[in-house]
Amino acid sequence: QVELVESGGGLVQPGESLRLSCTTSGSGATTPYRAIAWFRQAPGKAREGVACITSDNNYAEHADAIKNRFMISRDSAKNTVYLQMHNLKPEDTAVYYCGGTTIAGMCSVNIERWYDDWGQGTQVTVSS
Repeated sequence: QVELVESGGGLVQPGESLRLSCTTSGSGATTPYRAIAWFRQAPGKAREGVACITSDNNYAEHADAIKNRFMISRDSAKNTVYLQMHNLKPEDTAVYYCGGTTIAGMCSVNIERWYDDWGQGTQVTVSS
C-alpha cells in the first residue's frame, strides 16, 4: 500500500530554517505519482499551495508568498521530496501536507483537486 509520510516540522524562531521531507513508501523503485506538491493549512484558514515538482524533475513551481525563501527538490532514489525553508516567518506557521497526483503530468500550486493522496501533515511553528 502506497503512503505519503511527512516529517521535519518543528518549532523555530523567525529567520531560522527547516527542511521538510515527504517520502512515498511502499512504491518500490518507482513512484505512482506524476507530481508531488506541498500545501499548508493554518488554523481557521483554507489549505494553500506552497510548491510542487514533477516526478521527472523537469518542472517546479513555487507560490509567490514563499518565493526566494522556500525551495522544493527531490531525491528520486529515496522516493522523497523536500521543502527547504529559509528565513521562516510567523505567517509560515501551519500544518504542511504533501500530496501526490496520478492525474497530471504538470503540477500547479493553484489546483488542489489534481492531488489524489495526502499525508497526515507535519506542524511548522515559527515564533519568538
